[in-house]
Amino acid sequence: MGIAPWVGRCKPARCSALWPIPSNASGEFANRPDGIRIGITTAPQSSRKLERLRSVQTQSTERNAAESECPTRYDRLSAFFRVFDLSVSLDAKAAAHDDAKLVVGLTPGGHASRVVLYTRGPMDPEPWDADVVAASIKFGGAANPLVNALPDRVAMSLGDAPALRTIANAFVFEAAVAQCGRDAALGRLAELIVLMILRQAIRAGATGPGLLAGLAHPALYRSLAAIHNDPARAWRIDDLAALAGMSRSRFMALFRETLGTTPGVYLTDWRLTLARRALSQGRRIKSIAARVGFGSAAALSRAYARKFGHAPSQERLAAEPGLAQHIIVPGRP
Repeated sequence: MGIAPWVGRCKPARCSALWPIPSNASGEFANRPDGIRIGITTAPQSSRKLERLRSVQTQSTERNAAESECPTRYDRLSAFFRVFDLSVSLDAKAAAHDDAKLVVGLTPGGHASRVVLYTRGPMDPEPWDADVVAASIKFGGAANPLVNALPDRVAMSLGDAPALRTIANAFVFEAAVAQCGRDAALGRLAELIVLMILRQAIRAGATGPGLLAGLAHPALYRSLAAIHNDPARAWRIDDLAALAGMSRSRFMALFRETLGTTPGVYLTDWRLTLARRALSQGRRIKSIAARVGFGSAAALSRAYARKFGHAPSQERLAAEPGLAQHIIVPGRP
């Protein structure tokens, strides 16, 4: 009894294939030009079920990988913490007018019960707090568009937030006990508290158009994060629409509806925000222009003057007053 040779690369236990069968076995046959008789059949029922199971597992793995990749590639907050330094001071009364205030409300036992971020205006302690720990927070002030987008007051109860409660209690402990590294510890703990408050603000969304509404949108946030992380790229509307998973026309309409401005205007404003930040650190206009997405220093200067009402050189002089004595003004001795 002869056995026909293997045809193809499939194995019987893995997939439907052309199987070798005895030459006198029943079934359908196909004759090849070389005289080899090929039996055509399908894999056993158990093999097909196994293949379906493997397919489902593969799709699930790919989906989970994509979901875990999304927050990293399109992080809503990292760019703001990268651009704007966050610092904390326990002397909240001496804080500048545009500084935010962080308040940790305490129970009678001295444990943290809630945290409140006042982005502007005076603090207003709640009557049910036995005591509070208050600090001023510098996070770019009015120059930080994220801070500007937040409501005047963002509060979080710690009853259902064990991680934040632990961090807030550590912040209270560091504020109460003077020990080495205290300022560094307070700064890092405050940064974590503010980060978690911002996450909550994004989850809660916004009642009107603006950056917070855009960051909270399940599709638009990817386009915003891409702009924030790569401002120098020559972004096209089609590219941003593709990131959001929608057509160009739908993206343009939804972007304006959600953020109250167009993608082009938002991109330019973000570039100018970065330029202003760099100028305040004493960097030169020419080096800044290309890094934030302008074709030349002249193009940056024109856009900057239109936005802020003065030349970018004035921003740099304010950052480094000593430069003024080295600048020659025509017509002056």
